[in-house]
Amino acid sequence: MVDQFDGRRILLAVTGGIAAYKAVELARLLIRRGADVKVIMTDAGRQFVTPLTFRTITGNPVATSLWSDPSSPLPHISLSEEADLIVVAPATANTIARSARGVADDLLSTTLLAARGTVVFAPAMNTRMYRHPVTVDNLARLRETGAMIVEPGEGDLACGDEGVGRMAEPVEIMKALEREIKRVSDLEGKAITVTAGPTREFIDPVRFLSNPSTGLMGFTVAERAARRGADVALISGPVSIPYPAGVEVIPVVSAAQMKQAVMEGMDGTDALIMAAAVADYRPKVVAGRKIKKKGGVPELELEPTEDILMAVSDVKGDCIVVGFAAETDNVIENAREKLAVKDMDLVVANKVDEADSGFAARTNMAAVIGPETGDVVLSMMSKVELADLLLDRLSGILG
Repeated sequence: MVDQFDGRRILLAVTGGIAAYKAVELARLLIRRGADVKVIMTDAGRQFVTPLTFRTITGNPVATSLWSDPSSPLPHISLSEEADLIVVAPATANTIARSARGVADDLLSTTLLAARGTVVFAPAMNTRMYRHPVTVDNLARLRETGAMIVEPGEGDLACGDEGVGRMAEPVEIMKALEREIKRVSDLEGKAITVTAGPTREFIDPVRFLSNPSTGLMGFTVAERAARRGADVALISGPVSIPYPAGVEVIPVVSAAQMKQAVMEGMDGTDALIMAAAVADYRPKVVAGRKIKKKGGVPELELEPTEDILMAVSDVKGDCIVVGFAAETDNVIENAREKLAVKDMDLVVANKVDEADSGFAARTNMAAVIGPETGDVVLSMMSKVELADLLLDRLSGILG
C-alpha cells in the first residue's frame, strides 16, 4: 500500500528555539514515510542545530539565505511553489508575529508570504509569551488566512517554568500533517460550482433591494476547493473583495441571472455549493427612470425571486447540492427543514445574529448538517475552518 506521504514535497522551516532538536526527529519521520523534505533554517535556528544535520537526514541542501544559492535567484518563490505543505517547527513567537503581519525581509518570511498551499505552525515558547494577547491575536490571524496550528503541549519548559508552550511532539505533528496531506488533492478532478455574494433587485436605475453579504464565505469555499485540486466555477454577485486565484469567475447581478448561470453550469458539475445570499423578493415593476422624491413615498409591489435550490432539485441527478441556512432563531431546526424541503445533500446552519458571526465577519457560528447527521451543536469557527469542514464532508461523499 502506497503511503500518503510518498513523493510528497514537504518544506520544513526551523526557527530559533530549543525545540529545534525535535525538528530533526520530525524530518526523520517524514523521510521514513517517503516524503521529499527540504529545510529552511533561520539564523537563530542554526544556533541550536546545524544545517549539516538536516542535509544528512534529508539528502537535500539546506536553505539559509535569500542569497545563498546563485543558481536560484528567487528561492522563496521556487521553494513555496514546489511544496505540498510548509511546516514551521518550532514556530517562535517572533516568527508567528512576523508571518501574521506580512513581514518579508528574509528567506523564511518571504517564502511564507508567497506560500500557495497550507502552512502548518507548531508554536514553541514560554507560557507567558504564548498566552499574551498579541500572540493570541497573531495565531487567530494566521488561522483566518488558512494556516493550521498544531497546539503546543504542557509541561516543563526550557526556561525552568512549567505550563503550556512546549512544541507538540513530532508524532503528534505527523498526525496533523496526515490530515492536511489528505486535503492536498482530495478534490482533484472534481468540478465544483460555488455561488457567492448578494444579488441586487433594482427598483429603478439607481436603487435596489439587497442584503449585507460580502461574498467572503463563498469566496473562501471556492479558494479552499481550488487548493484541494477541484476545478472551481465561482458565480458571484456584486462584491468589493478580490476574486480568489485559480477559479473561473462568472459575475452576475440579479437572482434571475444567478439562476441562469447555475442551471447552465449543472451539466458536468459534481457539486454545487450555494453560499450566495440570494434575494427572496424583487419589485414586480422596475421603473425605467429614477423615482423622484417629490412624487411622495412610492408603493412597491414585490414578487418572489427564483428559488434556485428548488429549481436545481429537479435536475441535479448525481450532483451533490449544498446550501446555507442563514438564521436568527431555531437555527438547527430551520436548517434541517430547508435540507429536506429543498432536497439538499448538506446544509450549513449559520446563526447570523451572533456577535462576530455571519455577514462581513471573519468567523461563523455554524454547523454542517446532512440527512443522517445526529445531534449537532453550533460552534464558532473561522470561515476558513468552516470551508474546510464543509469540503471534508463533501470529499467523503464524492469519494
